[in-house]
Amino acid sequence: MNPMSSNPAAAFYASPAARAVAAAVRATHSLSTEAGTALAMRLFLTPLARGRRARLLNVPPHWRPHRHRFESGIVVSWQRRDTAGRPRVLLAHGWAGDAQQMRALGEAAAAAGFDPVLLDLPAHGASQGKRATLPQWVRALFSASAGLGPWHGVVAHSLGALAAAHAVARGLTVERLVLIAPSPPPALFLRWFAAGLGLTEALAERMEQAILRREGVGVDQFGPDWLGARVTRPTLVLHDSDDRTAPLATGRALAGALRGARLQVTQGLGHRRILEDPAVIASAMQHLRRD
Repeated sequence: MNPMSSNPAAAFYASPAARAVAAAVRATHSLSTEAGTALAMRLFLTPLARGRRARLLNVPPHWRPHRHRFESGIVVSWQRRDTAGRPRVLLAHGWAGDAQQMRALGEAAAAAGFDPVLLDLPAHGASQGKRATLPQWVRALFSASAGLGPWHGVVAHSLGALAAAHAVARGLTVERLVLIAPSPPPALFLRWFAAGLGLTEALAERMEQAILRREGVGVDQFGPDWLGARVTRPTLVLHDSDDRTAPLATGRALAGALRGARLQVTQGLGHRRILEDPAVIASAMQHLRRD
């Protein structure tokens, strides 16, 4: 995949406000590479809330929030009382998303005989934090699993799909995986991000090293090659051909790398509508129900 093709960051930085932010990063970077890299990291690790407040105000009463201690803060899971005792399914959102975006899948999981758990990952939804990293999300999945697992299945979207796959590669107990619109590998997205700011790949390389120093996990461990050698659970990858945030080539590469994975391609749904499409939901439930 050409790192500069289908660059979602380029579209984001087309807006006037975003262009001003990019100009500020470039100006800082020109004065100090270290300061410019630190500012770019701060931007990269800060999610932009999109409709989070409205979704939290409209959660049906049968979904109850539960607070869990995680590192220096709190993460929130959403559970139902009427499904307790059934095989559990964890549902994880993507970057700048939240647990309520997974609610249609959660309702379907309940109807299919499972006990669904929707998780707000750090710095998202009702969970605490302003910034987050992908390795931190993986730790949050393990932390939630210690109290809520084991899982029959995990259904995850976008960057959450990479976090889930990495967690399984690291030993998270799960029978079946559904990965919806998996995000491009972080190494590639960092290059898109640098290009969107109008800077070179050298910035992306410095950011990679900063993440490695901070988290002790390299971004290469979220790519198809690394995951493909370690994830062996039956996996369904669902990806839309019109996805502008995570190009279809990303899903193809991941499905091709994972042993026992199957790719299902949809059309006209994009990156987020795919989460509520009845046919997509039916395919996900069918995969979870298989013996």
